[in-house]
Amino acid sequence: MIKKYTCQNGARIVLENISTVRSAAIGIWIKTGSRNETPELNGISHFLEHMFFKGTTTRSAREIAESFDSIGGQVNAFTSKEYTCYYAKVLDNHASFALEILSDMFFNSTFDEGELKKEKNVVLEEIKMYEDTPDDIVHDLLSEAVYEKHPLGYPILGTEETLDTFTSETLKQYVHDMYTPDKVVISIAGNVDESMIQEVEKYFGSFTGSDIRTELIKPIFHQNQFTKKKETEQAHLCLGFEGLSIGHDDMYSLITLNNILGGSMSSRLFQEVREQRGLAYSVYSYHSSYQDSGLVTIYGGTGANQLESLYETIQMTLDTLKREGITAKELRNSKEQLKGSLMLSLESTNSRMSRNGKNELLLENHRSLDRIVELIDEVTEEQVNKMAQQIFTDSYASSLVSPLEEWTK
Repeated sequence: MIKKYTCQNGARIVLENISTVRSAAIGIWIKTGSRNETPELNGISHFLEHMFFKGTTTRSAREIAESFDSIGGQVNAFTSKEYTCYYAKVLDNHASFALEILSDMFFNSTFDEGELKKEKNVVLEEIKMYEDTPDDIVHDLLSEAVYEKHPLGYPILGTEETLDTFTSETLKQYVHDMYTPDKVVISIAGNVDESMIQEVEKYFGSFTGSDIRTELIKPIFHQNQFTKKKETEQAHLCLGFEGLSIGHDDMYSLITLNNILGGSMSSRLFQEVREQRGLAYSVYSYHSSYQDSGLVTIYGGTGANQLESLYETIQMTLDTLKREGITAKELRNSKEQLKGSLMLSLESTNSRMSRNGKNELLLENHRSLDRIVELIDEVTEEQVNKMAQQIFTDSYASSLVSPLEEWTK
């Protein structure tokens, strides 16, 4: 049973008691990410994620790390295009201590200029490491091709140029403007009782922030073809199709379709591209959902001399899928796999905390597992085939990272 509570200042708390485990996962979710940045501040959400670990008014960066090590806990954070999360997983008897440290980081980080200078170099190395990973770059390049100058097309890490401009005051101002109570959810899952709600409220129930309110601008889907020449051993190709926004009524038809197309080892893309033709080691598809839009991505990596064959095989697979539709066996297997993946993932307190936090932050709704299973079971062949016709049209974008000078299709 998930308990929901809204503090007087608007911050929300979701708690799920799981009495059969001996751990607790705590996450602070903030509804701001790279999508909420300006071109000048691109990367600040991710940089803040780093700086929250670099010392508070009462703890140094080392003391924060040692605090979690001393209780055998784990602490980390991540930034996406639409949200940021700081989280910890600890033994249940250390939950209150972990909450206190996370709140200290959240409210009392100093953003010391000395630490800031060092961490800029760390993030710069992260950007360089990313640039050395073409199978990552190609996905960001696709976002840029699809969304152009819209913030959804910005890289989450930012750039060397924007990173260099960040100061302690810049970070403090961004926190004041964006880390407001209405955008904050504290999610807890594990062997904890409802008394934790009062503990959370003690820390998060009275803080305030800016009254600035910004409306999201819905992106326009662009059919660009972006290519980046890079001396790589493989050519990395992405095709992008317009998908569905988070919470869309047809979402379960789409995730069923994606699973059949490229979401598993028995999927059509994996079987046709890798098993039958040996064109790629890695080939798959996935769906990214945002608050007002979505993107279906197909990825494949192959030798530059086989790029044309890879592209033609992907297109042939899509054409066959649209022309002949899915089979009853594919539908049945896909549903069982989705239900199995869901159930297995929720055996982790971290997964439950993440699921609850994200649902509250973006949907303000929590479907029961039984209801989700029902929705998966209710998907029909007709719905999946209709979705394939709707998604996989000639209106798509592409990105390519390749040693070739250029490639046109």
